[in-house]
Amino acid sequence: MRAAGAVLAFLKENGVKHLFGIPAGSVNAFFDELYDMPEIEPIVTKHEGAASYMAAAYAKYTGQLSVAIGCSGPGATNLVTGAANAMREHLPVLFITGAVPVNTMGLNASQELDVAPVFRPVTKYSVLVTEAKDLLREVARACQIAISGVPGPVHIAIPIDVQHADIGNPILPPLLPRKPMIPLLTTIERAAKALWKRQKGCIFVGQGVRGSVDSLIELAELLAWPIVTTPQAKGYIPENHPLYVGVFGFAGHEAASALIAEDDGGALLIVGSSLGETATNNYNANLTKGRYTVQLDFDETVFNRKYSIDLPVLGDIHLSLLMLIEELRALGASSQRGKVDVASMRHRPLQDAAEDFNTRNVLLNIQECLPSDMRYTVDIGEFMSYVIHYMKVLDWDSYNINVHFGAMGTGIASAIGSKLAEPDRPVACITGDGCFFMHGMEILTAKELGLPILFIVINNARLGMVYHGHSLQFKRTHPSFEQEAVSIAGMAAAMGIPSYRINGMDDIRSELIEPLTSLKGPAILEVALKDNSTPPMGDRVKFLSSFGK
Repeated sequence: MRAAGAVLAFLKENGVKHLFGIPAGSVNAFFDELYDMPEIEPIVTKHEGAASYMAAAYAKYTGQLSVAIGCSGPGATNLVTGAANAMREHLPVLFITGAVPVNTMGLNASQELDVAPVFRPVTKYSVLVTEAKDLLREVARACQIAISGVPGPVHIAIPIDVQHADIGNPILPPLLPRKPMIPLLTTIERAAKALWKRQKGCIFVGQGVRGSVDSLIELAELLAWPIVTTPQAKGYIPENHPLYVGVFGFAGHEAASALIAEDDGGALLIVGSSLGETATNNYNANLTKGRYTVQLDFDETVFNRKYSIDLPVLGDIHLSLLMLIEELRALGASSQRGKVDVASMRHRPLQDAAEDFNTRNVLLNIQECLPSDMRYTVDIGEFMSYVIHYMKVLDWDSYNINVHFGAMGTGIASAIGSKLAEPDRPVACITGDGCFFMHGMEILTAKELGLPILFIVINNARLGMVYHGHSLQFKRTHPSFEQEAVSIAGMAAAMGIPSYRINGMDDIRSELIEPLTSLKGPAILEVALKDNSTPPMGDRVKFLSSFGK
C-alpha cells in the first residue's frame, strides 16, 4: 500500500467523506488513490482558499474532522488564510500539502517552499514528514490534536516520494473521541451563588453558545436576565424571545449598547465569547465596568485578555450551563423569579421592509420571499452590517457571520460547506461584487456538485465598506474604490446558472425569487444597487479614526 493510500484509509475509517482542494503534481498520489476509494468524494474547487473555507464550514456544521488539500508552494500558501480562519473559529481541519521530493529539497525545485513554519502560527500542529514510515503516525497524531481539547486546524506537509512509498499493510491507528472538558464543581457552585445573589445582571452571548442555545435560554429564564449577543452569535437566540435585547458590537443595536452602558453594580455572565474587538464594540470599557463578571469558555486563553474577569469557568460550555442550571435550582431558582421589562429596552419591534430601494429594505423584502428556515452565510462588505442590524432571526442557527476574521469570499465557500454538511437545510449566501470577484467562481463548483444554493449578490460596482469607511473617516474616497459595473447575471448565463436581476423594489416578488431555491443546482439573485446611505457600522469608524489624530 502506498503511504498516501494508508492516509486516506485512516481518514475513511474515521468518518471523513470529502476532500476539499485542487489536484496537482505534488498531491497526485492522493487523488489517484481516490479512484479506489469511493467513500471519500473529492470536492475540486476553483481556488485552494475557497477549499479551505468550505472545509472549515463543513467541520463547523458536522462537528467532525474535515480535510483540505493543496499542492506544494502556492497551493499551500493559498490554504493558509483558511487555516487562520479555522484557528479563530476552533474548527478541526486537517490541511494536507504536497512537498518536493526529499532529495531535491534546497535545490530550488519547482514550487518548493518549506511551509511547515508558515502554517505553525495558525494551526495547533504543523510538521513536514520526510520518511514514509512516520507518515501514518504523524497524520493520526495531528488529527488527534485537531479534535482534542480546544479543537483547531493542523497541517501535514508530505513530499511526493513519501506519498508514493510502499509501506505494506499498516495497522490503522484509532482516532480517539474528544474527551469532554468538565468544569470544576466548586467553581460552578461559586458561580451559581455569585449570580443568584445579584438581582440584576445581563447575559453576553458569543458564538461559543452554538449547540447549547436551549440551555442558555433556560438559564436566562431562571435568572430573568436580559440577553445580548455578539455579531458572530446572531441567529442563535430567537428574535422574539422576551429576554432578547439585541446585538452588541459591530453593527449592533442602540438598546444593547444602552443596556451595557448602565452602571448598575450588577453582574455580567459571558458565555462563549473571546471578547474581541468586533464583539465588544472596540473594547468598550462599559462592558465590565461596575459589574461582577463570570465567563464560561473551554479556551482558557480568553480569560483576562483585555477585561478582568472575577470568576472564569473553564469547561465545555454546554456542561457548564447544565451544571449552573442545576446549582441555581438547588438555590431555589425558578423561571418565576421575576419579570424583566425587556420590551422597553429592545432594539426594535420586528420591522417590515419599507418601499425605498436601499440595502435594508431589499434584504428584508428578499427574506420575506425565502423559506423561514433558510441559513444565510454572510460575506464581508457593507451589506453585512445591514444583515447584522436589520435581518430577522426566524429559525435556529440561521446565520453564519465571520466578521472577526473577515476574509472576503468566505461566505461563498461557506455556503457550499454548509450545504454538504446539512443537505436538507436550505442555504443562501449574501455576498457582494467585491467578494464575488475574489471567489465567485466557486458558484460553478456548486453547479458541478448539484447544490441548490441561492447566491444573493449585492452589486454596487465598488468596494462598499471601504468607500463608506473612507468617506466617514477621511471625508474623501479614492476613485479606484469604484469600478465599471459588470453584469453578474450575464456572467451567470455564461456559466449556465439561472439568475434573476433586481433593479428596483418592484422586482422583488416571491413568485420570481422563491423558485430559485428549489432547483437542482445553484442560482444567482443579483441586486443592482448603489446605496449611499451610511451603513449601520456602529463605532467602527470612530475606532479607526482615533489612529489618525
